Amino acid sequence: MKNCLIVDDSSVIRKVARRILEGLKFELTEAEDGEQATAVCHSRMPDVILLDWNMPKMDGYEFLRLLRKMPNGDVPRVVFCTTENDVAHIARALHAGADEYIMKPFDKDIIQAKFQEVGVM
Repeated sequence: MKNCLIVDDSSVIRKVARRILEGLKFELTEAEDGEQATAVCHSRMPDVILLDWNMPKMDGYEFLRLLRKMPNGDVPRVVFCTTENDVAHIARALHAGADEYIMKPFDKDIIQAKFQEVGVM
């Protein structure tokens, strides 16, 4: 079973993503900001990360830059999931090491398609 780390400061978004990903047979871990996500990755590197951009303490972009410098930090597929939809944000995320990008709101079909595109399904 593949492990997915859901990183979002919104408990509602985490709950929605959890329900979808449990239905897709993922083992799940949650973090509400980049600092918590970093700690999770130090203890167990996930297969895939569903990552919000705007969060307190450490945003998704900062987390992604740190992740890619960690031992085995190149392993997880990272799918940004955010309301930031301008080309500059998308390009910045992809340049920092994101594998895909999902716009909020999302549904099961969108997550499933993006996870298939990055090769975790």
